[in-house]
Amino acid sequence: MKLNVVESLKQLQEKGKLFTTLFSHGSLEVEIYKPHQIDFQKPHTRDEVYVVATGHSRFTAGNDEYSVMPGDVLFVPAGMEHRFDQFTEDFSTWVFFYGPEGGERS
Repeated sequence: MKLNVVESLKQLQEKGKLFTTLFSHGSLEVEIYKPHQIDFQKPHTRDEVYVVATGHSRFTAGNDEYSVMPGDVLFVPAGMEHRFDQFTEDFSTWVFFYGPEGGERS
């Protein structure tokens, strides 16, 4: 299985959505996400990892805030408030959901 950002963004554009699931296996789901103007995400029920694919943004998770760029990896535990802000028009990120509902235990 191989995914690349160009083909994944093309698939996303064809579907006319902000995100789409590209691959799943067991508890793992791989998505591509490209917010438009405002990130309306709500806390998710499973742990997730973001890998910034294109563009730049600010990212807030709980009380932490970061500048992010391509290649950056972000972890968000299940149930945590988080969002991307001030993202460039070309911003997109891979999203990896995994594990059980409620997140994995530490």
